[in-house]
Amino acid sequence: MIKYLRFTIPVLALFAASCSSVYMPNVPNTPMLSKQGEFSGGGHISLKGNTSINGAYAVSNHIGVLFSGSTMNNDRRSKDFGHKLIEIGGGYYDTFGPDNNRIIEIYGGVGKGWSDITYRDYKNDELICSQLQEVDYRKSFLQVNYSSKKKNNLRLFGTDFPINYGTALRISHVKMDRFFLNGVVQPKEDNIFFEPIFFTRMALSKIIQLQYTTSSNIGLKNRKYMSAGNSIFTIGVVVNVGGK
Repeated sequence: MIKYLRFTIPVLALFAASCSSVYMPNVPNTPMLSKQGEFSGGGHISLKGNTSINGAYAVSNHIGVLFSGSTMNNDRRSKDFGHKLIEIGGGYYDTFGPDNNRIIEIYGGVGKGWSDITYRDYKNDELICSQLQEVDYRKSFLQVNYSSKKKNNLRLFGTDFPINYGTALRISHVKMDRFFLNGVVQPKEDNIFFEPIFFTRMALSKIIQLQYTTSSNIGLKNRKYMSAGNSIFTIGVVVNVGGK
């Protein structure tokens, strides 16, 4: 009986750990478009190695199209996390305010993602058990971005760097298309995530900015695997060409 308990306790611990989320959000596209012909592109990376790229183009003075992608391959002794995600979308943008330096953007879109997660449990450096989670999912999203090109200056090393801020409120519906545990088909899950995002940009030149992004991830449904277990904390570079 004691030997049985010694084996089952690590297995239960592994099972509890496997309840973390299979969904890894990307950095949402916040291009701050201001006029027809403007292009915005960016790259972002988190401490975990989650890399996101964003692109947007203003096809008219109020309509923009979006593309986003992210990938991560984080291998550790007790947990490997790999994922890929692509998104496309479009929507409306406009400038307003006394100097037309405030921007409102409303975008919607769809995406497709893949996650492969491996959990391992050891005792005395010996592998006791492991679990492989394989998930394909689709998503749809709606987001509202508000940002201002009104700049405050940050003085560093005798040089002024313009700073501006923005936020995005995003709702995403994520639904599994395929879900396996150690190769065995499992019931599929879905969830609705509310993702408030905040970003700060520091201008290095007229077209290049550094961006720090932080967010929360709130699941509106109680789910075991498709839960709100991951947030966004990234640093990146954003390029805007052709804007006001």
